[in-house]
Amino acid sequence: MKMRGLVIRSTGSWYTVACEDGVQRECRIRGKLRLRGVRSTNPVVVGDNVCAEQDERGEWNICDIAPRRNYIIRRASNLSKESHIIAANIDRAMIVATIAEPVTAPEFIDRMLVTCEAYKVPATLLLAKSDLLADRADEVAAFHRTYEDAGYEVIDLSAIDGRGVERVRQQTASGITLLSGNSGVGKSTLVGLLNPALDIRTGAISESTGKGRHTTTFSTMYPVGSEGYIIDTPGIKGFGLIDIDDKELWHYFPEMMRLAPDCRFYNCTHTHEPHCAVIRAVESGEMAYSRYESYLKILDEDEKYRK
Repeated sequence: MKMRGLVIRSTGSWYTVACEDGVQRECRIRGKLRLRGVRSTNPVVVGDNVCAEQDERGEWNICDIAPRRNYIIRRASNLSKESHIIAANIDRAMIVATIAEPVTAPEFIDRMLVTCEAYKVPATLLLAKSDLLADRADEVAAFHRTYEDAGYEVIDLSAIDGRGVERVRQQTASGITLLSGNSGVGKSTLVGLLNPALDIRTGAISESTGKGRHTTTFSTMYPVGSEGYIIDTPGIKGFGLIDIDDKELWHYFPEMMRLAPDCRFYNCTHTHEPHCAVIRAVESGEMAYSRYESYLKILDEDEKYRK
């Protein structure tokens, strides 16, 4: 017997598939699917539309994966596998960031945004734990300015006073939303607010490191609203880019795309050329220096991986 369904949870060896008959089934994957995904650590991911079949022992196996319309991917820590796909077939990404307890590095945010741009996934930034930032108004304003000027929506969010939760609820009421960010920024807490019926474990910040402790171990898709789903992902420490050509990297910084037509050279790399509109914008403050610094760091990292 074969059954179509949606992968709603992945543990690396087992996959929970919400089947078309309304039953959730625990499935493994067949060896041939592993071979297809040889460049990835995980050939099947949350958000995949799959076909599963029952074998003679009564166990269920994923036997086919439908073509993905998009996905979010990063460089795997196991470089022999090259890549790790975080989720597939998503309608939007929400990147949860904090500027206190813990601090999210701007480069991490920018790498996530580059990947969203490259794979055509609309992205929104959630500035979490806003209740802790009453005396840091200048930093909050700078965060908004940096990313809103680049073209992204920024929502101030607080699980304590409910700030921004309704806006997120409205945006996640339909379609599939990927929730991503470092450990300890409040992703699981947000999912619990969006669907109070869920029993989701959350954790505290480590006093010794100032970083979050992992509470979400595996990527899981939860229902939110009447027609929405949200994918809660394990905290990510780093986000290495993959399959993005250096010559095209600036295409995934929206503000650089707007500025580049004013560069003197059509093939400007925006790193050293004279009369570069991007460099001029950084010097004048029209483009945030942190965004440009992320661009240069990504170029430098890619050069190391090519050696």
